[in-house]
Amino acid sequence: MDRRQRVVRELLGAHGRTYAEDAGIGLKDTPQPLYRLLVLSHLLSARIRGSVALATARALHEAGLRDPRRMARASWQERVDALGRGGYRRYDERTATQLGDGAELLTERWGGDLRRLRGEADGKVTELRRLLQEFPGIGPAGADIFLREAQGVWPEAAPYLDAKALQGAERLNLPTDPERLAELAGDTDPAVFAAALVRAAVEKEVAQDALRRAG
Repeated sequence: MDRRQRVVRELLGAHGRTYAEDAGIGLKDTPQPLYRLLVLSHLLSARIRGSVALATARALHEAGLRDPRRMARASWQERVDALGRGGYRRYDERTATQLGDGAELLTERWGGDLRRLRGEADGKVTELRRLLQEFPGIGPAGADIFLREAQGVWPEAAPYLDAKALQGAERLNLPTDPERLAELAGDTDPAVFAAALVRAAVEKEVAQDALRRAG
């Protein structure tokens, strides 16, 4: 095992979990978990601490706002209050509006089921990324987050290693060519690997820990 493989092993051993897992989302290719991932992607893409976004995703779930119909039916104030309980106060009013509008779009255009959006993309990852950005508040970063996390259940997206994941690879002295990087992950869930790389990009101590453990 060469040093790059040891770095990957140590990174995954200590930090190999998805952001969906941290938010309490048992991701499956079914409507509710996919919707919760869309909301999480929206929250994580803002300029706010990841821990706050994760706490807010859990708060929305606890408030019952876990599918597009419930999100759309909730009042604007109910959404603001749930966002506030998660600590998402800087963007709460705008985000409350965007979540309501996005839930209505998903319900009206795709019957509340993101698998229909996937079907519309017809296996084209660039089209998936474009369609995701039709949701209010989901820009390129939000679409990247969604596809990084969803690639384990939407395999046509794998390996999805965006600029943020590649930034983590660079910090770990790993290849920044997506194909070569994916080879180092072996049989690891690509979503888990991508999330671990992102952690190395956004948390310097994660990269330092993996490098130190690898020797």
